[in-house]
Amino acid sequence: MKFSRSFSRCLLLLLLLFVQKGYVTPKPFTGTYGINYGRIADNIPSPNEVVRLLKAAKIKNVRIYDYDHSVLDAFKGSGLDLVIGLPNGMVKDLSNNPDHALTWVKDNVQSYLPSTHIVGIAVGNEVLGGGDLDLQTSLYPAIKNIYNATQKLNLDSIVQITTAHSQAVFGTSYPPSSCVFKQDVSQNMKKLLELFSQMGSPFCLNAYPFLAYMGSPDQIDINYALFNPTQGIYDEKTNLHYDNMLDAQIDAAYAALEDAGFGKMEVVVTETGWASHGDANEEAATLDNARTYNYNLRKRLAKRKGTPRRPKSMLKAYIFALFNENSKPGPTSERNFGLYKPDGSITYDIGFPPLKSSSSSSSLLSIKEIGAQSWHWSYISVLSSCVSMLFLFLRL
Repeated sequence: MKFSRSFSRCLLLLLLLFVQKGYVTPKPFTGTYGINYGRIADNIPSPNEVVRLLKAAKIKNVRIYDYDHSVLDAFKGSGLDLVIGLPNGMVKDLSNNPDHALTWVKDNVQSYLPSTHIVGIAVGNEVLGGGDLDLQTSLYPAIKNIYNATQKLNLDSIVQITTAHSQAVFGTSYPPSSCVFKQDVSQNMKKLLELFSQMGSPFCLNAYPFLAYMGSPDQIDINYALFNPTQGIYDEKTNLHYDNMLDAQIDAAYAALEDAGFGKMEVVVTETGWASHGDANEEAATLDNARTYNYNLRKRLAKRKGTPRRPKSMLKAYIFALFNENSKPGPTSERNFGLYKPDGSITYDIGFPPLKSSSSSSSLLSIKEIGAQSWHWSYISVLSSCVSMLFLFLRL
């Protein structure tokens, strides 16, 4: 009996230490499929309607590009996992002021947990490889200040910090095994990767076979870009075959990470998609091509498998985008990446339902949704139960 009590006390101490130290890795992605909820439009459904649409489509992983409180309020109690964004315009300020970073995390993350299930913060978007050198230099200290703020608030085991990169950070990426980071971004990238490795964060990549094909339509088989049956490519250095371009783009990122000394870091696709309409010089932007790409991509993700270079690392991707956004600048294709039209009807059929009126939607949560409300509160409840049981045992 004496041994049992001693063992139980040791177990209790270890359990309490585990809680205090926060030895929990944030898990911001459920399954393999996510969506980017962009809102550069004046005609899309309200955030509350969007929540109903996402739940009907059973899309749990959602990314937004800011921290709009109307969206955070709408997601309260939804059970959906939300990654919020710190826009590029705020990166320089937060890089210079740790107090501003702490206040930002308090106001836009801590104050909404656990009702709004915020699982990640994306600091900036496609900063490295862009034209603003001051912004590139500011990215690392901004991410560091946000991370320090989450540590002070004991949120670092709940909320994952990331930043998304375009393919402009890479040098040549064909064949995939030849890919390395460009020399002009390598210094800033190395610092970021060291911090991400410390935080347990993945490398986030915006990967668009659509853009690659548009850039070289005479050299790339469109079937290879669309996941259709094709001869594919063969990488002689690694002896790997690629039957679709997205896998090759991801493995190119893995090759660059290995070259930089971070071969164990996971790659998550934070944007990928295909435009359904474009200008006269955007011939690949058609309704049929967009449906084919996104339908085949959904099937690809449902297989829950990795890439040729990382077969055991299940591919995860956020699709761009939920809606066509009529206020986006640039070519026509930029305003036509949505799976849905502004009225909530589907742009094309890949298996998702259209938005229904609120009267036809149940206000009751399923058991599964209730269970997904807040993973960290479930975690705390389990630990509390364990502690209670140990105390009862000690009293015996």
